[in-house]
Amino acid sequence: MTKLRVYELAKQLGISSKKLITILEDLDVTVKNHMSTIDEDTAKLVIELIEEESGKGKKKSAQSYDTKKSEITSKKTEDNNKNERKVITIPRKISVKDLGVLMGIEPVKIIKKLMDYGLMVNINAEIDFESAKKLASEFEFDVTEEKEDGQDLLIKEENDDPKDLKPRPPVVTVMGHVDHGKTSLLDAIRQTSVTKQEAGGITQHIGASEVEVNGKKIVFLDTPGHEAFTAMRARGAKVTDIAILVVAADDGVMPQTVEAVNHAKAAGVPIIVAINKIDKPTANPDRIKQQLADYGLIPEEWGGDTIFVNVSAKAKTGIDQLLEMVLLVAEMSELKANYNCKARGVTIEAKLDKGRGPIATVLVQRGTLRVGDGIVAGTSYGKVRALFNSRGKRIKAAGPSMPVEVLGLSEVPTAGDILIAVSSEKEAKSIAEEQKNLQKEPEYNTPKKISLNRLFEKLQKGEVKDLNLIIKADVQGSIEAIKQALEKCSSDQVQVKIIHGGVGTITESDVMLASASDAIIIGFNVRPDSNAKKMAEKEQIDIRTYRIIYDVLDDIQLAMKGMLEPEYEEVVMGRAEVRALFKVPTIGVVAGCFVTEGKITRNSQIRVIRQGIVIHEGKIASLKRFKDDVREVMSGYECGIGLEKFNDIKEQDVLEAFVIKPVKS
Repeated sequence: MTKLRVYELAKQLGISSKKLITILEDLDVTVKNHMSTIDEDTAKLVIELIEEESGKGKKKSAQSYDTKKSEITSKKTEDNNKNERKVITIPRKISVKDLGVLMGIEPVKIIKKLMDYGLMVNINAEIDFESAKKLASEFEFDVTEEKEDGQDLLIKEENDDPKDLKPRPPVVTVMGHVDHGKTSLLDAIRQTSVTKQEAGGITQHIGASEVEVNGKKIVFLDTPGHEAFTAMRARGAKVTDIAILVVAADDGVMPQTVEAVNHAKAAGVPIIVAINKIDKPTANPDRIKQQLADYGLIPEEWGGDTIFVNVSAKAKTGIDQLLEMVLLVAEMSELKANYNCKARGVTIEAKLDKGRGPIATVLVQRGTLRVGDGIVAGTSYGKVRALFNSRGKRIKAAGPSMPVEVLGLSEVPTAGDILIAVSSEKEAKSIAEEQKNLQKEPEYNTPKKISLNRLFEKLQKGEVKDLNLIIKADVQGSIEAIKQALEKCSSDQVQVKIIHGGVGTITESDVMLASASDAIIIGFNVRPDSNAKKMAEKEQIDIRTYRIIYDVLDDIQLAMKGMLEPEYEEVVMGRAEVRALFKVPTIGVVAGCFVTEGKITRNSQIRVIRQGIVIHEGKIASLKRFKDDVREVMSGYECGIGLEKFNDIKEQDVLEAFVIKPVKS
């Protein structure tokens, strides 16, 4: 019996895949998504129903179908009404008396609840937002936080009336490993579209491109790299609707491919896999599918829900099918936006032009941005003097999913800053000033991230349901072993999730992913580089490094039980790079070093790091400046370092000095 895919039948009937899935559900036919298959009999039944509904068939059947449909709709409405809860808005701190007034509940009842939590308070006592939220939940109320005017405008997303929403083009990010053909694929998409005269003059003028396919637009971001992708998400900006993962058919899944998959998954973005370079003799698409299946991307022909498309950017094959699949996924996502409200968008790029001043490349997400609008982006403000589209042409207005260059800001904003349109430049200035003041208050600017020391405390409050971990190790085997062991640590209260695992040193990209996903980084036999370490301190990311696998498991389990002993911590004193080696009789090898950071002290322990991987930990046998023994050597100076019972030092190794100190409570 021949089978038909849902989207193919929808195409034949001239309806959306979403509508067809709804009809199938009404008929008690279970389908996972638009890629699912249905048999010939079911397809015939659906065709008959559609014809009856349009008045071509028997009226009686059409009426019975309508009756069934209305029953389902009314049932859904009843369920929604049952689940409705009253919503109140409260500030960061509120008194017990004021909370009672807002909820219409006697303050005595609130005080009794607080006493149940072990808090003795009076009617005028102030409680924080989290405590107030928990209390309100006990009385069947939902709570939203009242923000400062400027902060509220920049952070809070407004709820649009469904009647005001219209379809918008999808925003697509192309990701993948270096040299797998990301840029070539983008170029092929542009050239194909230009040849067909569907888009015309597509350029990389502003780091984003618009392509028109069958009368529908698709926006491609040209500056996606997964680091920028995650950096924007860490700032609260969901820019991408669909991610295209490019994998070379002759090369296979590489470390950056895995990283891209994990970043896209963590962001909850649908992934379409483009297997590139299929024109090469050594191409093996099935091997790619097998490799990606190990990372949860299972092809639809294997019973999964990931779309795989074979393409060749060089031979220009498979491009049309890829674009068709993008439109199909976009249709299923039902991407809509309000065109008739104040504009709101995300800054993709920003630069300072000598002639034109600060220029921001903005992707408008809702509303319409017009010339003359007052705008604010982070701490910069101004008035829209000019707008340029992706072809470099001056335009008067830009709607949702449209990338534009904006001129008129007071200073260069940061990539990822939310740009909003306000009624006047004066209002924009006051909001920007407010943002500057808020940034001076670190407790508001940087929320405290999760750490193992605070895990149990958060579990008790019910704040943590998933413990996200990023694992970096010296070899792939260690990652697999740690993954399997840690996933067994999951309990009823908390689910341990490994969102990324990779070989090599802990980098800035890992810290950005941890920041965006509220994760803890576990390093096994590897260390963070200096830039990653600085960023982790700034973003308050907990990085834990280990050399024994059981220590990793013990720490996670003890943290979940609230028994982790945080009495001691490792303090890195400094780093030195090995520049030369000297063999000294009776002593062994002495490393001629240049201290690059901090200081190296005689009583500190030393760690030998080679290409980001720890190969030895031990004690310093000797520390010299020229011929003199010294207690410490500061950054910027040269010295000779001898290690106890270890001579396998090589040039360009990094020696990291550290001490174990008690933690101040």
